[in-house]
Amino acid sequence: MAVQTKVVRLLLAGAVAVALSGCVTVPDAIKGSSPTPQQDLVRVMNAPELYVGQEARFGGKVVEVVNQQGKTRLEIATVTLDDGARPMLGEASRGRIYADVSGFLDPVDFRGQLVTVVGPITGTAQGKIGNTPYKFMTMQVNGYKRWHLAQQVIMPPQPIDPWMWGPHPYRYGYPGWGWYNPGPAQVQTIVTE
Repeated sequence: MAVQTKVVRLLLAGAVAVALSGCVTVPDAIKGSSPTPQQDLVRVMNAPELYVGQEARFGGKVVEVVNQQGKTRLEIATVTLDDGARPMLGEASRGRIYADVSGFLDPVDFRGQLVTVVGPITGTAQGKIGNTPYKFMTMQVNGYKRWHLAQQVIMPPQPIDPWMWGPHPYRYGYPGWGWYNPGPAQVQTIVTE
């Protein structure tokens, strides 16, 4: 009876974890005012004049931080965002943008960090990546979120042998069946608040 209770508790815990994992929300700081901010940089760069004034949400790695009079310009190498508006790790850059934030941001706090920004598209600006000329999309930032990296341990799956429980000669599974460990635990890097 106690063993069955443990199994039921484990199954319920797993069901709750699955249900909660579907509840991904965008943080308030980067929700924006539009229900669907523009997130396709390739589409915007193909016809930037069509998107001026439209709200956009982009994120990625801050490559450069330039403090100017009354604002800070973040150069961001953008990547795809997940359902929670977090930059997806391991994705190739979709292109670069200049995101202008009102006020002063310390370069030490932002250079090399992951961010998501939201605000209206203001157009394009010529710049350079190294010695190569590049056309950047520009936007005025109304909200931003700096993300952190964390590591979590992923345990390998452990099958449940339903015939293991109860009094029988194969208490710990049938020969060749039962509990096994297909490999070592893995450490995974994730983006968190």
